[in-house]
Amino acid sequence: MSRLASAVAACIGVQVGAAMVATRFVVAQTDPASLAMLRYAIGFLCLVPPLLMTRQAIAFDRRDVAPIALLGIVQFGALIALLNFGLQFIPAARAALIFASFPLMTMVMAAAVGRERLDIFKTAGVLLTMLGVGVALGEKALARGTEAWIGEAAVLASTLCGAVCAVLYRPYLRKYPTLPVSAFAMLASVGVLAILAAGEGFFTTAPRFTAGGWLAVLFIGVSSGVGYYLWLWALNHASPTRVSAFLALSPITAALLGTLLLGEPLSAGALAGLALVALGLWVAHIQTAEARTSP
Repeated sequence: MSRLASAVAACIGVQVGAAMVATRFVVAQTDPASLAMLRYAIGFLCLVPPLLMTRQAIAFDRRDVAPIALLGIVQFGALIALLNFGLQFIPAARAALIFASFPLMTMVMAAAVGRERLDIFKTAGVLLTMLGVGVALGEKALARGTEAWIGEAAVLASTLCGAVCAVLYRPYLRKYPTLPVSAFAMLASVGVLAILAAGEGFFTTAPRFTAGGWLAVLFIGVSSGVGYYLWLWALNHASPTRVSAFLALSPITAALLGTLLLGEPLSAGALAGLALVALGLWVAHIQTAEARTSP
C-alpha cells in the first residue's frame, strides 16, 4: 500500500469513529432507516458538484449496473440500518468492538474468493488491532444490557455486509472512475432507504431533531459522502484487508472524542490499546518476499 493510500485509509478510520459517536448522539431522535436515508442523501448531494465538474460522460455497462447498485444498497442501506438499529440496544463502545472484526472478516473473504493471499503478517496485524480495540474500550465494551444480544447480532450482521462489499467492489473500481461508482452506489441506496423510511413515517411527520441533532445529521452526511469516495479510492489502490485494518482507529477515535467533548476520563487502557492498534497496523503492512515480487 502506498503512503497516500495508507493516509487516506487512516482518515477513513477516524471519520467512521466520529460518525459513530454522532450517530449514537442522534439515533434516539429518529428511526434507523430514516437516519440512514438522511445520511446518504446528504452524502450523495456532496458528490454531485465534483461529479458535474468532471464533465465526463460515464456509462456503465448494462451488466454492471445492477451489481454496483446492489453493492451500494448493501453498503449504505443494510449496513447502516443494521448498525443504527444495533446502537439502540448496546453502547457505542461495544458496537465499535464488534465492528473491529471488519478487517478479519474481510481478510477471510478475500482469501476465500482468491482476491488475496493470507500471510502471517496480515493475520497477526489484524489480530493485534482487534486486541488493541478490546484493551482500549475495556469494561465499557463488555457491558451488556438485558437485550444486548439483539444489538450485537445487528452490528455483527452490519460488519459482515461491509466486509462483503469491500471485497466485491474492486473489479468495478478497476473498470470505472471512483467518483461515478461512489455516486451511483449511494443514490441506489437512498432510493431503497426512502422506501424503508416511508414505512417509519418519515414523509408523513416532519423530523423532530434538536438543533444539535441537525448538526449531527449534517456532519454524518457530509463526512460519509467524502469518506465513502475516499474509501473506494483506497480500495482501488490497496488490498481490502490492509484498507479495512485502519477501521480499528474508529473506536479509538470514539474514545478520544468522548474525552475531548464529553469530559470522559482517558484511561491507561485506552493508551495501551492505541499502541496495540498502531503496532497491528504496522505489522499488517509488512510484506513477505513473495508479496513484494508478485505482480
